[in-house]
Amino acid sequence: MPASARTVLRILACLLLPLIALPALAHSTEHLGGGFAAGFMHPLLGPDHVVAMVAVGLWGAFLGAPALWVLPVVFPLVMAMGGVLGVLGIPVPGVELGIALSAVLLGGMVAFAVRPPLWVAGLLVAVFAVFHGHAHGTELPHESSPLVYSLGFVIATGLLHLAGIGFGALVRSPAGRVAVRAAGGAISVVGLFFLQGAM
Repeated sequence: MPASARTVLRILACLLLPLIALPALAHSTEHLGGGFAAGFMHPLLGPDHVVAMVAVGLWGAFLGAPALWVLPVVFPLVMAMGGVLGVLGIPVPGVELGIALSAVLLGGMVAFAVRPPLWVAGLLVAVFAVFHGHAHGTELPHESSPLVYSLGFVIATGLLHLAGIGFGALVRSPAGRVAVRAAGGAISVVGLFFLQGAM
């Protein structure tokens, strides 16, 4: 492996490993009250959400157009619908398990360079989006406007997708392709820790 790829992998490990130690901070926005700020910070403080959202962007970038923009659009749209289910108190079984599996499988798609048809990739992303959205919806602060809160978490999710797309742009070079696939592998491994906690 070239020295540049090893350097990228070390930087990536330094960025992802602290996420494993943050479960106590996940989704804690009580100090923000309600509204847009709480909705915006909610996904950013949940390491399980962060790694899965970055994985969506990475996979989209890895697959190229049209997945590059389809996957990051499908996810927040369906996530908002899952959020409505959560706000309305409609149960969705296995939410925490689904969230953990999203990191494992989406990261694995990148790590193993899986290139399914676009509709399969979109369907997989949409299924996981329901779990993430439901979790956000059920944790809506009582004093919040559901619409404003949802707008915050959808925008934050979009920015996490963009971060994944930005890193995924490295696929254009051989060393960058190795780094992107390694990032997917790292996300999948982090997801295994979340999966252990969800079972």
